[in-house]
Amino acid sequence: MLIMGRSDRFTHEIVIITGMSGAGKTVAVQSFEDLGYYCIDNLPPELLTTFLALMKESERKITRVAAVMDMRGGEFFDSLIDALDKLEKVEDLVTRVLFLDADDETLVRRYKETRRSHPLEPNGLPLDGIKKERMLLSELRGRATYVYNTSSTKPRELRERIANEFSSLAGPQFSLNVMSFGYKNGIPIDADLVFDVRFLKNPYYVEELRYKTGLQEEVSSYVLATDETKILIEKLTDLFSFMIPQYIHEGKSQLVIAFGCTGGQHRSVTLAEYYGKLFKQSYQTVITHRDIDRRKD
Repeated sequence: MLIMGRSDRFTHEIVIITGMSGAGKTVAVQSFEDLGYYCIDNLPPELLTTFLALMKESERKITRVAAVMDMRGGEFFDSLIDALDKLEKVEDLVTRVLFLDADDETLVRRYKETRRSHPLEPNGLPLDGIKKERMLLSELRGRATYVYNTSSTKPRELRERIANEFSSLAGPQFSLNVMSFGYKNGIPIDADLVFDVRFLKNPYYVEELRYKTGLQEEVSSYVLATDETKILIEKLTDLFSFMIPQYIHEGKSQLVIAFGCTGGQHRSVTLAEYYGKLFKQSYQTVITHRDIDRRKD
């Protein structure tokens, strides 16, 4: 069972931030620092249990820690799986692993932009290092509590997602991420539920609406006014009313619902906005428009 937020059963919490080099760990640890976590960068896994003992004995009463562990740790990184096994046996402690990922093309571009070399291929090609790292991290990725793909995520959006999911409010929590996207740019790989709304009437073919988006009232009103949209909303609302409580009952801590249209500008944005605002009445909800700034005419 995935656990969100703080639970009365646990008095201490450790979040392990790891994943692919260049996927956003620096932004992530800064976000946890903003949330009040005690943050450590590049902690050797073999020191995890030692640090936990110090954490419990500290007069500062440190209860929440976020630690970055990545390939900079060299041989120490190989012992992270063993360290996680030990932490899972510790009473009064919740351990969560946040794994940050991105596709190879995005990672290569980020290395090019920063003019950095990959830690596994300091004198070689970034792509070769990325492939080695992905293979080495495959088991850890499978052990992760959360996997974020940051290929199309801006730093601000990553900060918002972390703030939403790791808030310090008491009690187990459930969060929703409602996303819009364009099929021509690919289906988001981290979506749990994907709804194709390309059958709805397309504002793109209305001259005065073509260069606007679903964030603007003229477009959203156009989309929401059709009979097809009204019927879709009625059926989806009924579906969500049934499904979301079932996911919560089964222990799921987050759900990513994605609406897709052709370009991710009009119909999908309208539906994501509609349901994002509706869900916010009951759940922690983040609305993301992946392709709204990727217009190509």
